[in-house]
Amino acid sequence: MSIAASAQQILSPEGLWKLGRVSALGISKDGKSVIYKVATPSVEENKSDTKFYSIPVTGGNAVEITEDDSKNLTNNKNVSSDGRYILSDEEVKTEKVLGKDFYPELGKSEAQIYDGLDYRHWDTWNNGTHNHVFFAIKKDVRGKKIDIMKDEPYDCPQKPFGGDEDYIWSPNGKSIIYVCKKKFGTAYATSTNTDLYEYDLETKSAKNLTENNPGYDTNPAFSPAGDLTWLQMKRDGYEADKNDIIVRFNGVDYNLTMNWDGSVESFKWSPDSKKVYFTAAVDGTLQLFEVNFPGLKRIAAGVKQISNGDFDIHDIVGFSGDNIIVTRTDMNHASEIYSYNLKKKVFTQLTKTNDDFYSKMAMPKYERRYVTTTDNKKMLVWVILPPNFDKTKKYPTLLYCQGGPQSPLTQFYSFRWNFSLMASQGYIVVAPNRRGMYGHGQAWNEQISKDWGGQVMDDYLSAIDDVAKESYVDKSRLGCVGASYGGYSVFYLAGIHKNRFKTFIAHDGVFNTQSMFGTTEEVFFNNWDFGGPYWEKDNAVAQKAYNQFNPINFVDKWNTPILIVQGGKDYRVPIGQGQEAFQAAQLRGIKSRFLYLPEENHWVLKPQNGMVWQYEFFKWLKETL
Repeated sequence: MSIAASAQQILSPEGLWKLGRVSALGISKDGKSVIYKVATPSVEENKSDTKFYSIPVTGGNAVEITEDDSKNLTNNKNVSSDGRYILSDEEVKTEKVLGKDFYPELGKSEAQIYDGLDYRHWDTWNNGTHNHVFFAIKKDVRGKKIDIMKDEPYDCPQKPFGGDEDYIWSPNGKSIIYVCKKKFGTAYATSTNTDLYEYDLETKSAKNLTENNPGYDTNPAFSPAGDLTWLQMKRDGYEADKNDIIVRFNGVDYNLTMNWDGSVESFKWSPDSKKVYFTAAVDGTLQLFEVNFPGLKRIAAGVKQISNGDFDIHDIVGFSGDNIIVTRTDMNHASEIYSYNLKKKVFTQLTKTNDDFYSKMAMPKYERRYVTTTDNKKMLVWVILPPNFDKTKKYPTLLYCQGGPQSPLTQFYSFRWNFSLMASQGYIVVAPNRRGMYGHGQAWNEQISKDWGGQVMDDYLSAIDDVAKESYVDKSRLGCVGASYGGYSVFYLAGIHKNRFKTFIAHDGVFNTQSMFGTTEEVFFNNWDFGGPYWEKDNAVAQKAYNQFNPINFVDKWNTPILIVQGGKDYRVPIGQGQEAFQAAQLRGIKSRFLYLPEENHWVLKPQNGMVWQYEFFKWLKETL
């Protein structure tokens, strides 16, 4: 009886924030173990506790180790091949920005002075410091470091998310390859042109290795044979361009994925340098692929998908014999580490951090559904059904609108927008792979640019209308929720939904495309997706974005309750967007609520804020749906 009862527990917000969050750190030097860490949030202490572990690559019991052990057991990519030097990065003051920088006698001044854009990025104001790469003699007790970017007002690692993957040693240890966008101020904010630079330790100078490519060049790595490899996007200003694997072999650049209709997420070379393994979105999942490296042979590189199933493969950790070590999620399970046998095509779960927790849960069921769109295309729609689903009953149903706008909607496991949690509270979730989703060909992904309020809105409505035909959907209790571009979608649909929905929730959404262009920090994004600035009156594409596709122009048709969530340190979709939307709803007399998170950015990272978010999310749905 007790076993049966415990198996019927359902996922709650409290339970979600007790789950361990697994991150793989690498394979041990002897190749026998996987080193990883688990961060477990503490709502009471409003922070996470992190522990480090080692587990055999063949499976077995995990052993807790120290953080220092975790570093010593794996190969340190930041140490040169001869063991002499070590790389690191830190912030360096490179420019005058603060009032007291210009007027030392006014040391209590809080003024900030800028001559160009990029005065703030993601969630941080520019205070005149930039990330720089340093190298030092590993055994130098004095700790003397040499700044390879001395006095340059540029960043490596790239802000806001770059880490030490942005710099590596050359195989001979005589040079350093690093990623940098060597643009400043307004030029920085309007471009995506990062390049790979090679710093020579002897000459103390750097040269641009990718100056002929105007888009992103990122994630440098060397094959075991010593060939420089990286990810590349071709077009400047387009952050969601096709991402390809480039190999520089005998001085010539080879695009291994040029003829493949997809976009690469991450990659790793095989130990024999004959293949590159990579992850990419395909049909609503993230899968493992391989591409052969022809070298001097007169054969074309060929891409092959080597895993398949309703799950996402995220990190490629490393290799052990015939096995490749990866991390994996699905909509009901947070990330764990798996071994995938390349010959047998079989996964073996190595870490089982949350298995005991999940064993007590009654799990939602997710289904694939293919819906015909208004332009006669087949669109994948994920439908997530509540635990113990009974098709003879009727359920309130949520249309989920994904952010991006170009991002894959796959088998991800979010600690905020968690489909398993939503379904466990009794809601059916409808999650369409609408235009702008990776994994359905580049044309499908690119269509959304400059058409934010066009075909994609028809895709959303096609999805919810199709699922709403089912007898178990309560058509009088439909809701619509989303964040970022998904928040924009909520604001836009609120004006055109023709009474389909009973409630809306928008988190950090774009409400006014014109003021968004005037306040967001990465101008290149809006330049590309909106087609240009709002003042170009003869630019028909741009004017469509600022008029026909601007949610503010449909507020007069709003008639439905709406919860608006806004992070105070979100400089991507700044606070004014949420304020404008809430003010419009209130002045129109519409039931509305404003959840303001002053210290959060475009995400919600602090445990207690995360709990408030979940409580308010479901409280609102209970009140209005």
